[in-house]
Amino acid sequence: MSDALKHECGIALVRLLKPLEYYKEKYGTAFYGIQKMYLMMEKQHNRGQDGAGFASIKLDVDPGQRYISRVRSNHAQPIQDVFKQINERVSEELKANPELGDDMKELKANIPYVGELFLGHVRYGTFGKNSIESVHPFLRQSNWMHRNLILAGNFNMTNVKELFENLVELGQHPKEMADTVTVMEKIGHFLDKEVMQLYQDCKAEGYSKRDASPVIAERLDIAKILARSAKNLDGGYAMAGLLGHGDAFVFRDPAGIRPAYFYQDDEVVVVASERPVIQTVFNVPFESVQEIEPGNALIIKKNGKVSMDQILEPTVKKACSFERIYFSRGSDAEIYQERKDLGKLILPAVLKAIDSDTDNTVFSYIPNTAETSFYGLVEAAQDFLNQRKNNYILENRNTLTAETLQELLSVKIRTEKVAIKDAKLRTFITEDSSRDDLVAHVYDVTYGVIKPEDNLVIIDDSIVRGTTLKMSIIKMMDRLKPKRIVIVSSAPQIRYPDCYGIDMAKLEGLVAFRAALALLKERNLYHIVDEVYAKCKAQADFPDKDVVNYVTEIYDQFTDEEISDKIAEMLSSPEINAEVKIIFQTVENLHKACPKNLGDWYFTGDYPTPGGNRVVNRAFMNFYEGKDARAY
Repeated sequence: MSDALKHECGIALVRLLKPLEYYKEKYGTAFYGIQKMYLMMEKQHNRGQDGAGFASIKLDVDPGQRYISRVRSNHAQPIQDVFKQINERVSEELKANPELGDDMKELKANIPYVGELFLGHVRYGTFGKNSIESVHPFLRQSNWMHRNLILAGNFNMTNVKELFENLVELGQHPKEMADTVTVMEKIGHFLDKEVMQLYQDCKAEGYSKRDASPVIAERLDIAKILARSAKNLDGGYAMAGLLGHGDAFVFRDPAGIRPAYFYQDDEVVVVASERPVIQTVFNVPFESVQEIEPGNALIIKKNGKVSMDQILEPTVKKACSFERIYFSRGSDAEIYQERKDLGKLILPAVLKAIDSDTDNTVFSYIPNTAETSFYGLVEAAQDFLNQRKNNYILENRNTLTAETLQELLSVKIRTEKVAIKDAKLRTFITEDSSRDDLVAHVYDVTYGVIKPEDNLVIIDDSIVRGTTLKMSIIKMMDRLKPKRIVIVSSAPQIRYPDCYGIDMAKLEGLVAFRAALALLKERNLYHIVDEVYAKCKAQADFPDKDVVNYVTEIYDQFTDEEISDKIAEMLSSPEINAEVKIIFQTVENLHKACPKNLGDWYFTGDYPTPGGNRVVNRAFMNFYEGKDARAY
């Protein structure tokens, strides 16, 4: 995306179902689980490069032996740093005690990180925070093995304040009002209650305190704990947890907003945020990797039993469409085809913008993540050209000569790599004019491929704020002196803030919103802004379920094309010689291309949870009142 967005995170979980000796004998290493975790985290680095964390649990260790290990990093290359620390610690122990390499029991007892259960996490910093304390997994410790809780997730809650107050009412004193801490403490509260109840049951049945421990582990009902903990959650989430004795779970929100996939065989159970990660790392086919269903939790008991349990009643599935457009790895078979379809479906609008003159049009893309949509756009353009050739041949079949036919068949769709992103330029100068000049040179161009009569069509994943387009891309493209520059977004206009894990918290940052405001002013309709504010203000204290998204009325006055044209006008500037047009995907075509991911609230304002309407309500009031604050 030319306007960089940050996504919450990615998770990776591995549970080894065999003794360590099995992996040593079959794969030649007792570090099989650690190696797979490294690969799974590295292949999800697209989901977070600000921090990474890793935790492991050893099963069935003697009292006094460390059974939980955790390492986190917020260094420049956090995944590499995490595993560098692990490798250095393991190598240090093996160097001092080389005999451990062949004795799996002693290896497990004496070397950290060597266990059967692993949880990893990659993240982007949110709310401007990227301290080591914000890096997952989080750890809730106890001397009771069952009450140790490790939690990591890809989630954002819209009602953190309410969840925090719930904990206070329970008598707790949470250390901060952050969604991860709050969710962890809520699960921890009901975990504590369940463990204590089971202990009382065991005591009544005559078990000693020591003998009760394995019975508690066996009877612990993870689904029940999660159902009680999740009662008031409002947000998008895929959260993974490990309990000290060896149970594990991955729980997905009822609307399926955030993704989670799993694979299971007789050796391992694996969970990741993306399907191709599991396919590649474990060399398994597409159909072997399943999706954790919305509202369900994949639960792995210490004894190796795996179940899928419904925790909350699923709602209408609104899986995030941005996963498909941009965030997820494009190597997923379905995602690759969906991105190509996004490019194909927008061709009719492109043809309209270039007056169907494909002979004098060059097609390209920015940034590299838009490459797959570019392929789809070009394939559709080639089909259009072939149809034009067919029609000409049929109409002139009686007069065609070999030379004419050869000339006709030689006409092709012109594609070029016209933009190259240079090394990331740091805007270290605070003066606006100097900083703008630096931004304008983020991309360089390929000279000599555009003629003065050419249209230049550039496809992008999406247009969010428009800053890079205005300050860099359009200016750079204009240096090639095309007749017309057509910027194509494979996503629809982004009109509303996100509150489920993508860094789009403020309305005024969205170029579509600014364009709608400009149109309202031009047409003497700005009173609608005041009316929408009054409606938002009137429901500021309403329960979430009663809040209505009135911000849609800002856009109701205009067609999509009118807003697109205004965006083009705003992102152009007087020194640009070429005509600039901007085309956005339609929501209808988005749904055609991505039929399994219908979460489109950033485009339509149709939020999948009640908390979403409260967030857009608050975002609009913040804008109107001039408050530079997040809406959640």
